[in-house]
Amino acid sequence: MSLLYEGKAKRIYSTDTENVLRVEYKDEVTAGNGAKKDHIEGKGRLNNQITSRIFDYIKKEGIGSHFIEQISETEQLVEAVEIIPLEVVVRNIAAGSITKRLGFDKGHVFETPLVEFFYKNDDLNDPLITEDHIGLLNLASESEVEVLKQSAKAINAKLVQLMDEMGLRLVDFKIEFGRTQDGRVILADEISPDTCRIWDKNSDTKL
Repeated sequence: MSLLYEGKAKRIYSTDTENVLRVEYKDEVTAGNGAKKDHIEGKGRLNNQITSRIFDYIKKEGIGSHFIEQISETEQLVEAVEIIPLEVVVRNIAAGSITKRLGFDKGHVFETPLVEFFYKNDDLNDPLITEDHIGLLNLASESEVEVLKQSAKAINAKLVQLMDEMGLRLVDFKIEFGRTQDGRVILADEISPDTCRIWDKNSDTKL
């Protein structure tokens, strides 16, 4: 097994099984597109376990992903996919960049979840883009964009329910998708504290 890719939060290795990869979660924290780095002991273990449990949960709810199984405290096996270079952000409550960009008051609850697309490009600082931009850049087809939107909304509905049962509010989160060898578009990457903004339901305290 050889190292194929090392990112800000994970290392990805080949395996002896075709179309199966091993993902190792790291204990590193980054900010500013990697400009600032820190080490938090146990972070990789926590993110791996949370992602594994969430992916198992949404699978039981009928939503597929690249996740196969957790194989150690910091590792999991996943189906190999071609990552679509888009971050899909779902917002239930206004917080963070959207309050500055569009003037929403922090804590404003959207009547329906808001889905946004950001172009994964460090050189451009991952800009917000429209569906027309996605087509012009050949990042995804119209039908794939529709899959991204509908899948993101379905995932959000399940996560909101799960968080509510735990006394939490899912403010917003970002997810990524990939193409399988047979052309399906499925959830990929991770869903963890690194990718979600969560508040306590009673106090609205950031967690």
